[in-house]
Amino acid sequence: MAVATLTSKGQITVPKVVREHLHLASGDRLEFIIERNGRVRLQPVTGSVRQLYGMFRQNKRPTPSVEQMDETVIETLSQENERIREG
Repeated sequence: MAVATLTSKGQITVPKVVREHLHLASGDRLEFIIERNGRVRLQPVTGSVRQLYGMFRQNKRPTPSVEQMDETVIETLSQENERIREG
């Protein structure tokens, strides 16, 4: 059983076994939930940013330059203008 001591400032150190079980890291926020039966439940408020790593597909193509983007916009607008004129 993990035990913690309350300081005079109302602070506790969450025991290592509990931090590991909840996957907590420094700066994580915790929520204390008081249940109807009087028990208090502790749970992380949000997951760690580290859990987001790899969530989005990484694009292997290089980022286009401003000039390349300008050329693409001009080309697209020219094609659209021609399509409208042809009706």
